[in-house]
Amino acid sequence: MIFVGDDWSEDHHDVCLMDQAGKRLASRRLPEGLTGIRQLHELIAEHAEEPDQVVIGIETDRGLWAGALAAAGYQVFAVNPLAVARYRDRHHVSGGKSDASDAKLLADLVRTDRHNHRPIAGDSLDAEAIKVLARAHQSLIWARTRHTNAMRSALREYYPAALLAFEDLAHGDALGVLGRAPTPEQGAHLDLPAIQSALKRGGRKRNIAARARQIRAALRSEQLAAPAPVAAAFGATTRAAVGIIVELNRQIAELEAELATHFEAHPDADIYRSLPGLGVILGARVLGEFGDDPNRYTSAKSRRNYAGTSPLTVASGKKRAVLARHVRNRRLYDAIDHWALCALTSSPGARAYYDHHRAAGDVHHQALRALGNRLVGILHGCLRHHTTYSEHTAWAHRQITQAA
Repeated sequence: MIFVGDDWSEDHHDVCLMDQAGKRLASRRLPEGLTGIRQLHELIAEHAEEPDQVVIGIETDRGLWAGALAAAGYQVFAVNPLAVARYRDRHHVSGGKSDASDAKLLADLVRTDRHNHRPIAGDSLDAEAIKVLARAHQSLIWARTRHTNAMRSALREYYPAALLAFEDLAHGDALGVLGRAPTPEQGAHLDLPAIQSALKRGGRKRNIAARARQIRAALRSEQLAAPAPVAAAFGATTRAAVGIIVELNRQIAELEAELATHFEAHPDADIYRSLPGLGVILGARVLGEFGDDPNRYTSAKSRRNYAGTSPLTVASGKKRAVLARHVRNRRLYDAIDHWALCALTSSPGARAYYDHHRAAGDVHHQALRALGNRLVGILHGCLRHHTTYSEHTAWAHRQITQAA
């Protein structure tokens, strides 16, 4: 066996090779890309006969380089940078750091401590594609939220009537009208036909006349007014924000359709969609973040730990505390939080579980996190047994306990 530490950066990789005794065999800086990966293969071939005799430690599980290492048949461990930093402090108290020393550190880490870390998941290409699309879709939604929040803040400065007329600034109604009348003066002069035209342009198909009357009343209500030059300047920024949000809406819709197509073609899609609260988009997010490697999660507990929903116990001496995990996959945790909330209205068992935690003194988010943790365990069982969700099977044991 040989052990390789790979400290990567944008344009190069520092690598260190060592044997089982910790003796350094080679150390080199390689360029990023095809040339660098070829040189790494040649360097490894000088010391190992088979790819499975090579264990590599690197601080990322994404990108073309990490994919090429896994495809070559090496045992690749993606080590969290925070864990690497703690390992560095364990061996070097001086605080010194360099790329070459970090490469040696990674090689040492996988030589002695790889049993405490996970190898790169062997997810299918379909799952990888779903993950890429789901993350891009969610990132666009987050970007839209940032832009709508910024526009809301600007409207509060000069156009309070618009906030009275529109609750959701990313909705077609708001975008259609504000794109046509981005200042209070322009909004107050809009007549009903103009508002109806703007609503149709924004995508509204029903109750157009009634909604137009509501908007006209709100835009003509008496409000504090900013000076005309200031309002005109704000109006220019609002018009620009409307254009950005309109385009974001269009791109989100296109990605959503592409994501749905990929997700529904996945072999596990029926299992995910059978669970209460999981639709196409939320199910795709959860599948993409968990992946579909059947050997990645050895138990429901390990899946829960990765999701960040399982509680973390901190005990020392007479002190003991049970806390939420703060080091977690943010995207996955966000998806599970939404999943648990949606499950409350579609699963009597989930609702009863949530109510039980609330009655025990948990606040809303604590009870929701506990429900999410339970749902992750149910998902793990469904995937392990290749069966769809059953309300009776998932919650029967709790009903028996409560009856007893």
